[in-house]
Amino acid sequence: MSRSTISVTNTRKILQEILRGELDFHDASSSYASHSLHAFAAKFPPQLPRTFIQYLTEPGDVVLDPMMGSGTAILEAGLLGRRAIGVDIDPLAVLLTAVKSTPLQAGLIRQAGEAVTARALALIQQKAPLREEIRRRFDAPTLDFIDYWFLSETQEELIALLIAIEQQKEPRVLDFLRLLFSSVIITKSGGVSLALDLAHSRPHRVITKKPRSPIKEFETRMRKALAALEDLPLKFPKIEIHRADARRLPLPSSSVDLVITSPPYANAIDYVRAHKFSLVWFGQSIASLSQLRSAYIGAENCRQVPKEPLPVHAQAALQSLASLDAGKARVLRKYLIDMKRVLGEILRVLRPNCAAGIVVGPSTMRGIRIETHEHLAEIALELGFDVVGICERKLDRDRRMMPARRKNAILNGIEQRMHEEFVIGLTKP
Repeated sequence: MSRSTISVTNTRKILQEILRGELDFHDASSSYASHSLHAFAAKFPPQLPRTFIQYLTEPGDVVLDPMMGSGTAILEAGLLGRRAIGVDIDPLAVLLTAVKSTPLQAGLIRQAGEAVTARALALIQQKAPLREEIRRRFDAPTLDFIDYWFLSETQEELIALLIAIEQQKEPRVLDFLRLLFSSVIITKSGGVSLALDLAHSRPHRVITKKPRSPIKEFETRMRKALAALEDLPLKFPKIEIHRADARRLPLPSSSVDLVITSPPYANAIDYVRAHKFSLVWFGQSIASLSQLRSAYIGAENCRQVPKEPLPVHAQAALQSLASLDAGKARVLRKYLIDMKRVLGEILRVLRPNCAAGIVVGPSTMRGIRIETHEHLAEIALELGFDVVGICERKLDRDRRMMPARRKNAILNGIEQRMHEEFVIGLTKP
């Protein structure tokens, strides 16, 4: 069935069937192809976007993820022969998605990786020039951050690796090596910093921790990356990656056949807090990252919130929250207004009779459960979408987010609000 022959009724029926199906995918592998190249908080299982892409598009159709994060949907679209467009404001998300969706010869990467390791091992023999290079590259606040989170010997290995990586002239190989460099810093456990856990975006400094050797970790990551490359086909359809804001998509109207995305949750995950651990090494200052952080959807540091109407149930939730905490109510209002603009852009770029899948979960703010999925569905309906349905999927928390503590432990805030999420099915009339 070609895209031109799919009617509104057929799109609705297919979407209804998807939403009635089993979308948990707890027993399915998420580590095939290049999906596991780099840790990233709250990734959805690749089988979820794959289901939407398989049944709602045909080869050659355009699939958009306007908040692509780790690029799961983008890679799946490419593997299925669709043209993919990914958008994100986060610089690490852009690097990660570009690398994992760019086929490269394993032999070329192996040669480049071996050269980097040999060069770094040679550089590390002379400490003074490396310390001078660190002082030269970073301003005072950024250097304070690096000194707080990285031991001196770790800094020396990291800058040696970085200098060696920068010798690579081929842009695609350079990006691949830079992503491997980032992956030795941002990890679910272990890692080379004094942070306990960076993959889940809530780092805690542990002064008794014994960080791993960055150069040895780079070698380990290289071996795993080479195995991932062997699973990736050497020919992909056209893939576009944009570092841009989902509230202002750089795309023409009526140009997309499917949108599948998992936007940030309200008041849940602070991506910059973790990503800055590697981004500072790439030349981003702490000041510039703090400024960038305020532009993210769901950011808590919102001083001015536009006065914009929201649907009745969202307004009621805001009033209940404001009676307990006016600041949290501002955060939620800003999030809902931001998401209203994102949904408006999704509606604009979708072709008529085409679908969107929005994967989002509830939040708990001051003890009040915020039914984000219901509010977003209500906003979408007011904008002109047809809301086909909403289904619940249970989270495999050990893979999706920070694992909950077992037995009778008291759960903290993020653990309380991350047990399920919802898939909103929309169509553009």
